[in-house]
Amino acid sequence: MSTDHEYDSVALVPESIVRPFARAALLAALTGAVAFVSIPIPFSPAPLTLQVLFVFLAGLYLGPVWGSVSLLLYLTAGGAGAPIFAGGHAGIGHLFGKTGGFLWSYPIAAFVIGALVHGRTGFGFGSIDPTADETPSGGFFDSLEVRDPATVGLGRLVVALSVGTLIVYAIGAGYAMWLLSLSPVEAVAQFVAPFVIGEVLKMAATIALVRDGRYELS
Repeated sequence: MSTDHEYDSVALVPESIVRPFARAALLAALTGAVAFVSIPIPFSPAPLTLQVLFVFLAGLYLGPVWGSVSLLLYLTAGGAGAPIFAGGHAGIGHLFGKTGGFLWSYPIAAFVIGALVHGRTGFGFGSIDPTADETPSGGFFDSLEVRDPATVGLGRLVVALSVGTLIVYAIGAGYAMWLLSLSPVEAVAQFVAPFVIGEVLKMAATIALVRDGRYELS
């Protein structure tokens, strides 16, 4: 029996999916790795970590779609038992604990940051450049291209990261307020105020890293 065309019908996964998925998985792994850097904060049940910095990077380097996929991979792995939540915690229970709102906010924040930075690019609607060809060269996944974040204006970066930070803390503190029956003032005092300076420093570090232009997820 001839096998010349035995594999003709096998549909290989296109590089337009494999490459961004690999980058998303890499960033998910890095997000989990930095979770071990966990500093307890007085008067707050939530520790200070570097995870939000990688939420920023997910949206900036991967765009809205793959950036959010990256953080969903992170949540899935942690929920399945990998010790990659803050302080080496793991398990589905941690996703619904007092800091669970912060975890669930990560893919949402990454999506919004990516959308604000990359505009229409990343949604399958063509290039941001109005002079560019608006017709994608391939299928849906081929059109999920993102721009080099090093070329994005400073103002746009600041706005995107600020909005992303607000999303993280609105969802995180809001969920804790509901779960622990806190007043709005108590929720802000315990889950927002202690982290303001740290988040400003993370934003500054992210912008410096991106605008340096020498770093990318390969």
